[in-house]
Amino acid sequence: MARSFYLRPIALCDSPQSEEGEAVRLGGGLVYASRFALIEREGAQVVARSRLGVAELRRELPGLPDAVGQQWANLQRSHAPLQCGARTLRLDQPQVMGILNVTPDSFSDGGQFMDDPAVANAHAAAMLEAGAAVIDVGGESTRPGAAAVWEGDELKRVIPAVERLAAMGAAISVDTRRPAVMEAALAAGAHIINDVSALRHDPRSLEFAARSGAPVVLMHAPGEGEDLHGGGDYADVVLDVFDWLATRRDAALAAGIAQDRIVLDPGIGFGKSMADNLALLNALPLFHALGQPLLLGASRKRMIGALSNEAPAHQRLGGSVMLAVKGMEAGVQLLRVHDVPETVQALRVWRGLRDAALTDFSQLA
Repeated sequence: MARSFYLRPIALCDSPQSEEGEAVRLGGGLVYASRFALIEREGAQVVARSRLGVAELRRELPGLPDAVGQQWANLQRSHAPLQCGARTLRLDQPQVMGILNVTPDSFSDGGQFMDDPAVANAHAAAMLEAGAAVIDVGGESTRPGAAAVWEGDELKRVIPAVERLAAMGAAISVDTRRPAVMEAALAAGAHIINDVSALRHDPRSLEFAARSGAPVVLMHAPGEGEDLHGGGDYADVVLDVFDWLATRRDAALAAGIAQDRIVLDPGIGFGKSMADNLALLNALPLFHALGQPLLLGASRKRMIGALSNEAPAHQRLGGSVMLAVKGMEAGVQLLRVHDVPETVQALRVWRGLRDAALTDFSQLA
């Protein structure tokens, strides 16, 4: 039975030095790790775990499988910026992606920005003014039980919104599973393809994405076809999602998508229980070992309501900001959120706490 290895950061800190000694930068960002768990799995069963500091790990690497050495290199990989038209999306620090749903049935803001272009424009402009680095436009709800959308309807919803954002000079992501929508959106001025099916929904998607040269976001969802939430049966949700994303990354590379064009998303809330979601959020630093920038989309998700007396979606601001900060603490590069001003404010304070010009880290070591 095949054995798999995983190098999970387990002690995070703010600087290259910690109480436990040397630390290494994760994902080329503002978060460091000083200790790691080396996990060995045979099939679906974890058979060994060990804890290693940076110096120990460097000494042990020559005798460890090549996969561990590759993950060690991936954890420390710096990521080039994504060029979005005239805008440059830096990935050496967290960036906020604002959500613009032009659907009648989104779980959070269904219909609010669909029927009145002026309202959608004002909301998009407000997100950009508040500090959103990119706007993610979606014309199909992917909440559990949502009805499938005809491609023509999705195009009618998405393309005018993309055109208006392009006129503003925004960096634009299009949240779609359909290659025809991807193609039309890129032609209308979008820059990034964000596919919740990880380019599985349509067999033409991989080829089109490769040909387009656009950056792609590949999200984990266990389901097939129209039901992305089905089939969420995990032996170990963290390691299973890690392996699934590695497989989709490799499929994208094999199709000709450049490595520096691939972003990965663990898919919080898609075919996962609350316990699954919490496990993934606590394990976010591990996903840097895949060697790609990471996107976290946890804003207003059902798990927040489940942990807060069933608060409805529009009353989940505090939990959403908390999960965004959790992503910042894990070195996630892109935070997909509904509440842009509040998240940007949290991000700026978080960055201030890590700024060596503002904090004397020598007193913390």
